[in-house]
Amino acid sequence: MFKKKTILLFAFSIVLSTLMAQKTNPRIKLGAYYFAGWAGQCRHDDGMPGNEWAKGMPSHFTKKLATEFAGRTPVWGWRDDTAGLMEHQIDMAADHGISYFSFCWYWANNKGAINPAAIEKDDKHLPMKLFMEAGNNHRMDFCLLVANHAGFEIVGTEAWKQAADYWIANYFKHPRYLKMDGKPLVVIFSSRGGDREGLKYLQEASLKAGFPGVEIACCSQANIADGYSIKTHYTITPGYGQPSEKHPYSELVQAHVEKWNNVAKELPYIPVATVGWDRRPWEAPDGLGKGVETSWYFEGNTPAAFKDFLQKMVDWMDTHPQQTTKDRLAVIYAWNEIGEGGWLVPCKDDPDGAYLDAVREIVYGL
Repeated sequence: MFKKKTILLFAFSIVLSTLMAQKTNPRIKLGAYYFAGWAGQCRHDDGMPGNEWAKGMPSHFTKKLATEFAGRTPVWGWRDDTAGLMEHQIDMAADHGISYFSFCWYWANNKGAINPAAIEKDDKHLPMKLFMEAGNNHRMDFCLLVANHAGFEIVGTEAWKQAADYWIANYFKHPRYLKMDGKPLVVIFSSRGGDREGLKYLQEASLKAGFPGVEIACCSQANIADGYSIKTHYTITPGYGQPSEKHPYSELVQAHVEKWNNVAKELPYIPVATVGWDRRPWEAPDGLGKGVETSWYFEGNTPAAFKDFLQKMVDWMDTHPQQTTKDRLAVIYAWNEIGEGGWLVPCKDDPDGAYLDAVREIVYGL
């Protein structure tokens, strides 16, 4: 009798362990775009009367973020340029099911030859450097989101070759750089600035450096012939460039679902889920923002609504396994695109991190 009970208890413990393991094994490999605009110096921090709000603030801080949108203030304040804070963010992200950060990376000089000194000096690269040096970075991976848009354009084959050599030497060899079957993943923001011969060189140079190649994803039109091997998005935003106008968050979610369902099947796809989109704090001139064009903004993006959104993304991946990457990569816009309305970091309006809790519950199926 004792032996029978022992066997039953042992069997029960195995079942329980299996169930617990299932709860701690992520269903997808989920990342988040990381925008490093919260270092450097605000251009309005000039000591002039009326600009007191800008004193000590980072490069992309605006007056509207100080006033009308102060609820977006991260619980640790507006700066993210210290080693301790990066380690805190790594722990926070990893604890809630975020497996990697995709850091925005910027070329210098615009449309010219590479300027390594300017790249290394750029405050927008500081958080990635802090991540690479963090004592706890073994908990996550990272990769590049090459922001080759206006102001940071990589133009011509030679420039793309220089970029390739720089990425290989400075990032790909880092032990925490995100790889797929040993191939480093690079995400290109705009295919319009891509160079077929330059991306071919990236593959060849990576092979020479000891990698089995590179996976090159694109956030816009991605053609195999141009050197891209994966399709993705940075964000999906109906009404971009249109006059400022309020819309329900459900419209933003539906726009994503339609993109997922209609994405071309020639390449694997990394689906994106957008936490929110409301860039009014950056609109000029009333916001004393960055002078960017206006667009629709979306309201109703509660933690519960975002959790439902993420579940839709997981369901899509489950029903379209042939269209996802082998390791089931997905990405969130964004960890901290606070000025544009897409962020996960705890803030004054969400001090307990309810959005992060929603991410954890979906990633682990809790």
